[in-house]
Amino acid sequence: MEKAKVGIIGGSGLYEIEGAEVVEEIKVDTPWGSPSDLITIAKIGGVRTAFLPRHGKGHFLLPTEVNSRANIAALKMLGVREIVAFSAVGSLKEDIHPRDFVLPSQIIDRTKDRPGSSFFGEGIVAHLSFADPFCTRLCSIIEPLILARGLRLHTDETLICMEGPAFSTRAESQLYRSWGAGIINMSVLPEAKLAREAGICYAMICMATDYDCWKMDHADVTVDMVVQNLNANSAHAKALILDVVPALSIDTECSCHTAMKGGIMTAPSKRNPETVIKLKTIFPEL
Repeated sequence: MEKAKVGIIGGSGLYEIEGAEVVEEIKVDTPWGSPSDLITIAKIGGVRTAFLPRHGKGHFLLPTEVNSRANIAALKMLGVREIVAFSAVGSLKEDIHPRDFVLPSQIIDRTKDRPGSSFFGEGIVAHLSFADPFCTRLCSIIEPLILARGLRLHTDETLICMEGPAFSTRAESQLYRSWGAGIINMSVLPEAKLAREAGICYAMICMATDYDCWKMDHADVTVDMVVQNLNANSAHAKALILDVVPALSIDTECSCHTAMKGGIMTAPSKRNPETVIKLKTIFPEL
């Protein structure tokens, strides 16, 4: 069922789209379970958009508890071809100030407890090129729109994805800085990887809330600090969504859409029939 071509995944502090024409709310069941919450279908500049709060409305899911497979599968089943995700992040660089925006280009995976990092397995083996984890075409559309709002923006940064829910130790924070990483969050994986598997363009707009705990002349990250900066960032994010969605090239073909072409290694005769049935919901050509 094609309900929307653009998907918005809201992060911490972003649980709804303001200023959009809400069409309906949908409960989507997938072979991998239920997504984080009901999905809101809204019109933004005439473009049908599916909005999903990553942690659920009211923020009741830990990063590790988010069923990213169900989230991405549900958006794919609704017809989504492009996802713009939002996330709060900690800054690992002096120049990335709290309340700055960042469009990262790379990811380092420091998660360790997350099941469901692939749609494959259970009798079907597939491999995926993930050298550039974010869609450069989407990022090139988003970048000038952020700058047009007068927001401080950083690009070409590396994003550390940690497990959480506790923030980093000082030693960890300094280690990530020594790697040249610019920001840190708990949400980009496996979300970005699953979007690539599903053939969906994916970009993440990151909003800095704190300096993690590496900066000794600055207060260590606290929940109060994060929430205060979250609220300020969310206001910008909600306005930005209204700019970004109408600007997306939703009918443009992209290499992301065919990322899994030739990636399945398992011979057809050896594929688990039950897994084939599950995968056909998002890979009808299988």
